[in-house]
Order: sequence, then C-alpha cells, then structure tokens
Amino acid sequence: MILKEKVKLTHYSKGGGWACKIGPGDLAQVLSKINKQKNDNVIVDFEQSDDAAVIDIGNDRYLVQTVDFFSPIVDDPYTFGQIAAANSLSDIYAMGAKPLFALNIVGFPIKELSNDILAEILKGGASMASKAGIPIVGGHSVDDLEIKYGLVVTGEVKKNDLIKNSNAKNGDLLLLTKPLGTGILYNALKKGLASSNDFHPAIESMVGTNEEIGSLLNEFNVNAATDVTGYGLIGHLYEMCRASNVSAEIETNKVPFFNNVEQFAKRDAIPGGTKRNLEFYSNHIKFEDSIQNHQKFMLADAQTSGGLLISLSEKDAHSLSSFCKERSIGSAQIIGKFTSSNNPKITFNL
Repeated sequence: MILKEKVKLTHYSKGGGWACKIGPGDLAQVLSKINKQKNDNVIVDFEQSDDAAVIDIGNDRYLVQTVDFFSPIVDDPYTFGQIAAANSLSDIYAMGAKPLFALNIVGFPIKELSNDILAEILKGGASMASKAGIPIVGGHSVDDLEIKYGLVVTGEVKKNDLIKNSNAKNGDLLLLTKPLGTGILYNALKKGLASSNDFHPAIESMVGTNEEIGSLLNEFNVNAATDVTGYGLIGHLYEMCRASNVSAEIETNKVPFFNNVEQFAKRDAIPGGTKRNLEFYSNHIKFEDSIQNHQKFMLADAQTSGGLLISLSEKDAHSLSSFCKERSIGSAQIIGKFTSSNNPKITFNL
C-alpha cells in the first residue's frame, strides 16, 4: 500500500480535471439516442446544455441540481478535494441559485493507496461545502483504479431569479470572471515544460468558488450565464448562442489568460480534451485570419473550476465589471458582445 507522503494523485489520472471529460461529439451522439421523458415540472434538462437540472417544486420555487466529478489535476489530496467541490458548486451559482446540501461521489483504489489520502480528499471537499454554508449529507464510493471525486449539489432559487444560458440578448455584452488556461498549464506541467510556480496561480483560481459573483447576477440584471469548464470558452459560449439564438463577436486580445499559457500552447502542451473541443465546434466558429493555431487552442482549452460567462446589457455590464474590480471579485473582463442571428456562430477578432 502506498502511503500518503509518497503518492502523486495525478499518476492515477488519464486526464486531469475537466480534460478527462467525454468529448462533445461523442456525448452528443449518445444523448441523441436517449428518449426524453416528458414531465411538466421539468424546467431545464439535458437538451438545453445548461449548467444544472431545474425542477418546479411549487410555492414559487425551483429545485436546482447538478453533478460533477473528475480525476486529479493536482497531487495534493486536500487541494484536489477543494477544487472538485468548488467546480461542482459553480453550476448552482451560475443559475442564480443557492446550494442547500451535497453528496460525495468517489472513485478510489482503496487496496492500493492509504485511506488517509481519501480522507484528505473528502476533508478538502467538506471545507468548500462549509464555506458555502451547506452540509455534505452522504454519498457513494467505488473501488476504482483511477481516482475520481466530486459532488452532487442540490440548490434552490425563486422562479423569477433563475438564470439560464438561453436568454442572451442582441446587444448584450459578455463578461468572463476568471482567466483561462488551466488545461494547457496542467498539461505543460505533466510534460515537464512548466514549473509548479507556473501552475500555482491556476490552482489558486480553481480553489476559488463563484459564490460571490453568483450572488450578484440578479442584482445587476443578468440575462444569461454559464460557467466555463470542460468545453472551454468556445464550447460553452456556443451553447449559450445556440440556446439564445444569437451570435457572438469576441475581441480575442481582451480574453484573460494565466501567465505563460501562450508560451506553453506554442510548445504544443495542448490537452486531448481541448483538441476535441476545437474540432467539434469548428463549424460554428470564424477566426480572423491573423489568429494563429495555438491561439485557437487557447480559446478552446478545457477548464477546471472556471469562471462565469455572463450576458447583460451594456450599462449593467460596465457597472458589474467596475463593481467587481473595486472589490477584487474575479477578473470580470468584458470580452465581446452578442449580435442578432438566425444561424448562431462565434467570430473571434483581434
């Protein structure tokens, strides 16, 4: 049995964080074979590609539920638990909801690794649940060769406060609240191209939750929102465009990235999940000719515990951006705008 002091969690991971997610093309093929069950209480389900399921439970309330889990993107068990839990909670915050409670989901090689390692992962998750003010009331675990952890999170929201990815408006501006590049940085670290110092800012960002920015969505009249995770900026923005029947124009030089992401992208530290994202969504994307291939991968990079992508009027966008900058809440960078369209697409300009 390998003890806690000697294990590297990422050695038990084929693809760290959301880079291990099933690609959008494969997932779309599977879901196309599933018959949807009609239920009048279902407000949001898998057809909308939104952040969580939403059920009408009466009394002017919606139940909001999500599930997220993935393999390690860091070696420290406690930090991995924190990142996985923060990522799971983000879906609830993206929909303007408040979490109520959570359940653990665990895959762990219990015969090979010390159970102290699993205990540290669960403690990390519990610490994030505690910060969110909710209990973890149970869960499920399996003996698995690959380590996996995450949460099922249940929340609630008033009907009029629900925020979906399907209400972006022509003329709305787009805000992104965290830098991009966690997938490329992690892959560069695994390849020996990056140092732990290069990756540290990404770890700090992934441990941070979207609770504070999520609490502001209704206050600033947000029309639509989603969190940027496994399908990258390109994928999650396109799903917002498709659901809202609008197009988007992005000023690429305004999209925030962690330091050195471009350097490592040029050196081909591109995760497989990021490559799949760009391939799948390429028919819906137009890149200005001067945008290079490595920059395209940066925009498609699979994120773990990423920020929120927010759609709101020009006036409210500038107000929210200024409010966040004054209080050091995320990056809240305005990166583009939505335009009218009968054929949703994304245009990236420099």
